[in-house]
Amino acid sequence: MAGVGALKTDPKAMLLSGLAGLVAGACSMAIGEFVSVYSQVDIEVAQLEREREGAEEEREGMRHPSPSQAALASAVAFALGAAVPILGAAFVRQPGVRVGMVAVAATAAMVGFGVAGAVLGKTPVVRSCARVVVGGWLAMVVTYGLMRAVGTTGF
Repeated sequence: MAGVGALKTDPKAMLLSGLAGLVAGACSMAIGEFVSVYSQVDIEVAQLEREREGAEEEREGMRHPSPSQAALASAVAFALGAAVPILGAAFVRQPGVRVGMVAVAATAAMVGFGVAGAVLGKTPVVRSCARVVVGGWLAMVVTYGLMRAVGTTGF
């Protein structure tokens, strides 16, 4: 949305890009998570099969991660995070203010996800939030800058 906001003043273009990004990102995250977790399950199963002693007991007591659950969780988390700046931009008419609202709403969502991740993972909250916010801002600045450069010079 930041990239489209760098070039377009039409609110529909920004909202459409946000919705397209939400769907594409959620699908991408879900597929990536599915592949990653499924690969991890394959590794765990292969390791258990290589173990000679006690392998049967471990197999019965061990529960493997679910690729489908991981994919769904990743898609939902991405969609929720992407919905925040879309909602922030939906009600603002002025193009410059709209881009600012997207940045503010996205930052608030990033802080929320950073806190949630830290609490769930029992890690330091400030460090987790800083990592998420800095990474998110870096992505927004790069996207905005690239779109401005392409929009003014073309390909």
